[in-house]
Amino acid sequence: MFCTFITSKAFQRVNLIFRTFTSRDVSNLFRAYCTYVRPLLEYNSVIWSPLKMCDIRRVESVQWKFTKRLPGYRDLSYADRRKLLELDTFEQRRLKFDLVMCYIIVFGLVKLGFSEFFVTALVTITRGHPYRLFINFARYGVREDFFAKRVVIYWNYLPADFNFSSVNCFKRNLNKIDFTDFLIG
Repeated sequence: MFCTFITSKAFQRVNLIFRTFTSRDVSNLFRAYCTYVRPLLEYNSVIWSPLKMCDIRRVESVQWKFTKRLPGYRDLSYADRRKLLELDTFEQRRLKFDLVMCYIIVFGLVKLGFSEFFVTALVTITRGHPYRLFINFARYGVREDFFAKRVVIYWNYLPADFNFSSVNCFKRNLNKIDFTDFLIG
């Protein structure tokens, strides 16, 4: 329901960009897209992140159709268009947002209690980073898709030599990791 509402709003903005911009310069259109459309689809995604395949595709279709309408990009595949524009899928971006939020909670950079979301893994193993988290058991299906449940798998996947020194270093290093095994769409 929410994905349908937010994507219809995003499509309206995409159409508005193509109607109002007289220039067909790809860099200007892309900048308008990044300024007016993408934030709409990413705002608070840690909370509303879609998990159903139909919703993931619905959100991704906005970017797919926008890049298809760019001059000179019509005959290219979606993967080629993303590569030329240096775009991640929305699913990849939401995954990175989840990990950044996890970092902020784990290192106490926000006034949310760590213990309200996570439990430190008690098992010390030879692989992995020292900030590994325990995957909580969800008694109810509602909790199964909750942020604290879904992000732990990705968090524990981070390599042992990952740089946790600051948020900016963390964000930069996230771009170097391939999470394609975890993506649904």
